[in-house]
Amino acid sequence: MKLHSPNPLKNDLRRLYDVASPLFKRDIFARYRGSWMGLAWTFLVPLMMLAVYTFMFGSVFRMRWSETTEPAGMLDFALILFVGLITHSFATEVLTRSPTIILGHVNLVKRVVFPLQILPLMTVASALFQYFVSLLVFLLFQLVATGTISLGILWLPLIIAPFTLLLVGFAWILAGATVYFRDIAQLMGLAATVMLFMSPVFYPVSRLPEHLWPIFLINPLTFIIEQSRAVVFSNALPDFEGLMVYSLVAALVAWFGFTSFQRMRKGFSDVL
Repeated sequence: MKLHSPNPLKNDLRRLYDVASPLFKRDIFARYRGSWMGLAWTFLVPLMMLAVYTFMFGSVFRMRWSETTEPAGMLDFALILFVGLITHSFATEVLTRSPTIILGHVNLVKRVVFPLQILPLMTVASALFQYFVSLLVFLLFQLVATGTISLGILWLPLIIAPFTLLLVGFAWILAGATVYFRDIAQLMGLAATVMLFMSPVFYPVSRLPEHLWPIFLINPLTFIIEQSRAVVFSNALPDFEGLMVYSLVAALVAWFGFTSFQRMRKGFSDVL
């Protein structure tokens, strides 16, 4: 009888999963441990953010989503706003937590055999979990506001996948670089705020002067937010060609991020 040798790659992936899985779960539950509301905050936080932004931009400033239409009702504007907000929040959590993830686990850096590359992945996994929880809140909100749920939301995993891969690359870069340049952690909060107003969260790109379009289209949030709204609110098909290009760029960023992290980790012990 011919015996098949074990697959080394499969064993390595299984070993990584065994190490990463408890870390991911602990990271998700740790932030709410000891609080009275517990995991309920994952639902309450996006709702409270939504209420504040909707009131300010939809009621106080009476913003219109289109120049040719009347101001949208409070609930309609809130739904449009929410899609942009949860996408931005996903990116913000990765960008602000990744720089400190290695610094917060110095004890693991000293372990030669520990796969440090999974720590930045942990921040992405936690943020992705929050994104889908917020998406569930969106579905409930849409059902209450309109009486229906858009089937176009089924396209969102396809749209968010390359964005997640892009954030993985950024997480590796930021996690490694901040060990050597601590100021990066301070800059990410500012960068997240700039991205909020330089992406179509509160307005569509079509309302901007055309000479500003190239600047906004460089923002990796722009394409994802616009595509998300197109499939959810217009029942349009995703821009598959655009997603392919985006995925290619995201894969290159992820490869560069992983390669850079692996090189930078060699000096972590000396710096820390």
